[in-house]
Amino acid sequence: MGALRCGVAKYSTLRSFGPAELRRYLRMTRAFVYFVLAIFAGGLSGGRAWAQDAQGPLTPAPSEEHKVRRLGTEPEAAAPPSLPPDEIIRRFSEKEDEFMAARPNYGFRRTIRIDEFGEDGKPVGQFLMVTETTRAANGQVISKMVQKPQSTLHYFNLETEDVRELDRLPAFPLTSSQLVKYDLKYIGEERVDEIECYIFKVKPRALDRTHAYLDGLVWVDTRYLEVVKTYGRWVNELGDVRSTTLPFALFETYRENVDGKYWFPNYERSDDTLHLKDVSVPVRLVIKWTEFKVLPAMAPAAPPSASAKPQL
Repeated sequence: MGALRCGVAKYSTLRSFGPAELRRYLRMTRAFVYFVLAIFAGGLSGGRAWAQDAQGPLTPAPSEEHKVRRLGTEPEAAAPPSLPPDEIIRRFSEKEDEFMAARPNYGFRRTIRIDEFGEDGKPVGQFLMVTETTRAANGQVISKMVQKPQSTLHYFNLETEDVRELDRLPAFPLTSSQLVKYDLKYIGEERVDEIECYIFKVKPRALDRTHAYLDGLVWVDTRYLEVVKTYGRWVNELGDVRSTTLPFALFETYRENVDGKYWFPNYERSDDTLHLKDVSVPVRLVIKWTEFKVLPAMAPAAPPSASAKPQL
């Protein structure tokens, strides 16, 4: 009865409105309903996100921290015409040469995080190390520790040298000089964030014991023919290239557009399982490269003193 009385009262109120007032009232009512529905939908999506995080290590890529965006102030050129796969490969490998040559001129901060997960899928331990690549006073490019490595890992011990083995993985595997060692096959197109990409399957053709080769996939920007993402394992003549301590074998690497012209790795992730004597522990590796900036130029060598005697 209460609901009925409320409905009757509302109907009587509406009948007293003029046409303009009635339209305004209906607009306000619709806005309120949309607002309530938006809050309800947001609550559902938040609950799904929380439930997904609680599951522990997952294979899908991260959502917000890897966004692949193209930078630059110049207007974008028209999309290139359809090209044969061999031409696409040739052109993106030349871009890889350019990026590899440019990266030593940039400093950056690198954060390495390794998480352990318990049986309930929740993190139980973590290793964290932050380094910064910069130019020393003597002109050399060095990597220095920003903060002392921190570890709350429960199931295994991890030393700084174990993590540094990850440096063996090349940042730009498909340079023009390396193409002869690979078979690449075009397999389709896919959108990576806001960028349309060609996808190529990459398979090593020749292996040796001293170098790591990518066995997986690469995503190439269809407009400018630049690699923006890689996924796969690193192999050599002996098998998977991995740390003697860490189990990680499959790596998903996203790149960031730096200064509107270079694509440098900025986010890498790998999920795996550490198999110990009495327990198997899910673990996750996340590497972030941030704060890219051009390194200061080396100071010119001091001219020889006028009083110095010439060498005979």
